[in-house]
Order: sequence, then structure tokens, then C-alpha cells
Amino acid sequence: MKMPSSSAKDRPISVWFQKIQSGEIKLPRFQRHQAWDKNRICSLLDTVTKNLPLGVTLLLDVDKEQFVSRYLVTAPQTGGRVTEHLLDGQQRLTSLWRTLHDNYEDMNYFLYLNAYDESVPDHEKTDDSEVWYKSRWTNKDGKTMPLWVDDPKSCLKRGVIPMNLFRPGDIAIEIDTWIDDALGALKPTATDTDYETRLMEWMNKKAKLKDQIRDFRETITHFNLPYLALPSQTSKETALQVFINMNTNSKPLSQYDIIRAEIEGVRGVSLDDYQRELDENHPAIKHYFELPFLILATSALMQGKLPNQRGMWNMSKEDMVDNWSKMTKGLSKMATFMESQAIYDRTRLPTNAVLAVIAALYIDIPDNLDSRGNFEILLKKYLWSSFFTDRYENSAATHAFSDFIMLKNIITSATKADGSHYTENDVPVLNRELYSLATDDELKRVGWPRRENIRARGIMAVFSKLGAYDFADGSPLTRQQLIDGRRHYHHVFPDALLKEIEADSYFALNCALITDKTNLNISNKDPLKYLKDRYNSTSEDIVNSRLQSHLIPLDELKSGDYTGLSGDEKTYKVKSDFARFIAKRAAYVAKAVDILADGRDINASEIIKDVEEDASLIQDVV
Repeated sequence: MKMPSSSAKDRPISVWFQKIQSGEIKLPRFQRHQAWDKNRICSLLDTVTKNLPLGVTLLLDVDKEQFVSRYLVTAPQTGGRVTEHLLDGQQRLTSLWRTLHDNYEDMNYFLYLNAYDESVPDHEKTDDSEVWYKSRWTNKDGKTMPLWVDDPKSCLKRGVIPMNLFRPGDIAIEIDTWIDDALGALKPTATDTDYETRLMEWMNKKAKLKDQIRDFRETITHFNLPYLALPSQTSKETALQVFINMNTNSKPLSQYDIIRAEIEGVRGVSLDDYQRELDENHPAIKHYFELPFLILATSALMQGKLPNQRGMWNMSKEDMVDNWSKMTKGLSKMATFMESQAIYDRTRLPTNAVLAVIAALYIDIPDNLDSRGNFEILLKKYLWSSFFTDRYENSAATHAFSDFIMLKNIITSATKADGSHYTENDVPVLNRELYSLATDDELKRVGWPRRENIRARGIMAVFSKLGAYDFADGSPLTRQQLIDGRRHYHHVFPDALLKEIEADSYFALNCALITDKTNLNISNKDPLKYLKDRYNSTSEDIVNSRLQSHLIPLDELKSGDYTGLSGDEKTYKVKSDFARFIAKRAAYVAKAVDILADGRDINASEIIKDVEEDASLIQDVV
């Protein structure tokens, strides 16, 4: 009997959604659950909204299910007849379904339209679009933060429209309501001057926005997500082999490979030789990111181009080679500056978007000590503001470019059209009305720093700036310790203790970067037990100063004696102690952030003293 062959077919997203809605499509359980992170989801949505090719998925036609199956995450569990198993494409379909139905619990996705962003000057507005995400959390009052995400007016001022407004289906009323809420405050009243003219402008603005939403919805609704279909007679073994083959990736040429070939063809010079010399003369640079990216991003900024793929493609390759020595100088000084801020490597760098900006700015910073000192204060403000605002959570390259231009204007004493000079308030990331610093309430919810989380790594960078002395041997944090793997992320309140009471321990504010030997010695001891052991081996003042270099609140840590406790009594005490510990450490870090983002240095004892005095004043008022 001849086996039917597989067939390639087209299918728009609207039809995929109909089949998911009816329960016709399910997943074999051997498929892993959704694993794509927010950045990859944004990239997928960008591809769809720009109507670019996405590649094929793989289906197995189903008469009788050969595999134990499950529904896509958050899809309706209809119990209806299954006609297809999705062998490859789960990540894409699940991401599209969840973002367009807005059912991620801790994340919202938006389409950013540059033309509506009120922080972008009119002469810089374009027709560009990009998909953004925004993390959500619940504050102590039970409100989902940040509040602006749920306010259409605030969203539109930032240039963002919720992705769920672009989903296929009959949602005209939902769209009209959102537009009315977003633009309602701009509607003129009959008593306004030029009422009819302004009313017509307002109506045109509504119509234009509605048309743009309609156009993007049409693109998404009819976007073709093609698929290969294996016939239902395909054996389980064959289907699995095809699944494995479809998921085998080959390594494509990188952008740097292509640009290198272009330069060698045009200029006859070896970019490899240039890069090798750069690495040999300035070995610290590569600790912060791959040299090819830093070279391309810095060169793009030097030529007034965005530090992203488009800017790198468009920049002059001849100028890139001609400016090599300047670019080298900038990258070298960037690495020195980062080390001065106690940031030593890529793994603990909160965001790489700042690297090329700082390197390119150093090219215009004079070597005169006084001038360089003043401008390096400006760089400190920029660096720490980038770590503790949400400026670089989305469109990092675009935002880095805008910040770079404004910072360069300040450094070069450029003037505006009216003859005035640029100020720090013109730099978006330094403008607190646009980008406020993280509050202690937000810091308390930041996750474990091993994950790629700007805020978590920023918190650890604060401790590193204070020395992050090891609890036991008193050694300060150094790059060499990180290279040698001698520093580990350690739970201050033990993970085992918090698991016992079913509490999450993986918060940045419950983390300390200490040596592996100290980590093993602490093991799962109660905080007080470990402190007593340390006090027996050295003085209490010395141990306390080491802990304070991590901004660890001593009184809250010392309260953790759980000897003889069990059941509800132990649970209550551990939870209470841990909450107080996190709250106090958050206050310490927030204070440190305020100082660092002002370009000043920090001192652990002064931070702790200031916070305690502030708390005392508040208590006195109460």
C-alpha cells in the first residue's frame, strides 16, 4: 500500500485561532511547555505585524489520536473532536494566542507606534512600529502595577496600543471603547475657540487611529502561517523522527561575518587582524560582551546610526575602518569606566545597551582631568539610571540612540535652535517625569539575578559597588573571583527554610554573591545560627561590616532564631521575619539607587544610617 505524502498548505492566523477555539488542535504531551521569553515573543509579533515570512509548522492529521495530548496553554478545553496534532510550532501559536488574548498573568504586550509617542520630538517621528512588553506586579494595596498599562490615555501618550486590540474576530465595540478612552480628554467643547476646526481635527485623529488599528488587525488576521501536514496514516515512530529532524538547527552566518567579508572586499584589510589586535591590547573589553557586537554598535553610533542591525548595515564600512583607532579608544575607556563602577562581566551586566553609548561618548570627552571628571559624573547618572528605570526594557537600541544624541549634545556643548544649551532634562533616561527610578515596593518583587533581569542584576551591581565582601574571609568581589567561579549566588534566608513554609525564596533582595566555600559552610543554617558561628571565629564588628557591604539589615537577620518552633508558629515567624528583612533591604537599595543615579558614590554605613533616621522620623510623626 502506497503511503500518502505530506503536503504543504497555507493557513491564516484567523483559521488557526478558530481551530484552537474549537479544540480541533492539540499538542502531543511529549512537547515541552511554552519556553519562549518575552524578547523572543516580541520578535515573533514584530515579524507578524510587519508581514514578514515566519517559516512552516508541522501537523499530523488525526483520525484516532496516536499520542496522549493536551490543549495549548489557556486554549478552551472544549472536549471536541481532535483533527490535528501540532508537532512543531507550539511556541509560535501559543505566543500568538496568549498575547492577542492578553492572558499572560505578569506581562502585557503592546504595539509601539513612534508617531504617537509624546516624548519623541516631531522631527524624529516616523512610521516605525515595534512590539513591546511590560512586566506587571501587584503592590501592597492589591493594585496591578504599573497603573498606566490599564489606562488607554496613558498608553497612547507613550505610543503603545495593547496587542489584544489586534486579534481576529468581531471586537469593534472593544476597539471603539479603547479609542474613546484614549482620546476622549482631547475632545473640544462647544465653548472652545475654533470649536468646529478643533472638533474636525479630533475626529480625524480618531479616524486615523482607528484605521491604523484596522490595518494592523487585517495584517495579523490574514497573516499566513503555513504548515506541512503528515497524513493520519503516519506511524508514531515516523512522526517522531520528522519532529526531531524539523527541530535540528544549523548555525547561519552572523552579521559580523557578512560585514567582515564586505570590508575585506572593499578595503582589502582584515577585520580579524584588527579585532585580534584590539583584544590583545585591551583584554578587559570582551568581558562585557562579544567584541563583534561592541565594534559594530559603537561604530554605528559614531556615524550617527542606530546601534542595531539596520544601523550597522547602513553605516559606512570605509568610515568604520578609518575610525578604528577612535573606536578602540572609546571601548577601552568604557571598560575602565565599567570596572570603576564595580561591574566586571557580562553575566552580571544589567543591560548591554549602555556599552556602545558610553564607548562612543568617550570619543568626545576631553582628557583634561576636570572636564573628564565632570562628564564621568554624567556617565554615572546615565549608567545607574539605565539599570533602575524601565527605559531599556523595550526598544533598547532606539532608546540608547536617543539618549546618546542628547548626552553627546551636552558633552560637545551643542546648542538648540533657540541658542540654549542641552541639559540633563533633555536626556530621556535622566528625566524623572518620563522615567522614574524603581521604588522599594518594586524592588521587593524583583526575581533571582541569575535570570536575565535588568533590575535584578542592577540590585547585585549595587552590592558589588559597595565591595560585596565575603561573609567569612572578608575578600572583596573581584573580576578574577568571578572568572574562577569562586562567587556563588546565595540565599540569605535559606531556600530550604522558606520552602518548608511554602514561601518563594528567589528574590534578588534575598541574594548575596559570596565565595563557594562560604556558601557551603552556611548551607541551610538559620541566619542567626550562622551569625553566631561567625562571631565565634572573628569579631562581631567585622562580620557586621561585611554583611553591610551587601546592605543586609542586621537586626532583621538576627531575629531569625527558629529553634524549637514548628507548625503554624514557625510559619508565622519565618514569614514575618522574611517580610521585614526584604522590606528593610529594599529601602536600603532604593536609597543607594537614588544616590548612584545622582552621580555620587555610596557608602554602606551612611545609607543604613540615613534609612534608619528616615524611618525614625516617620515613626515619630505617626
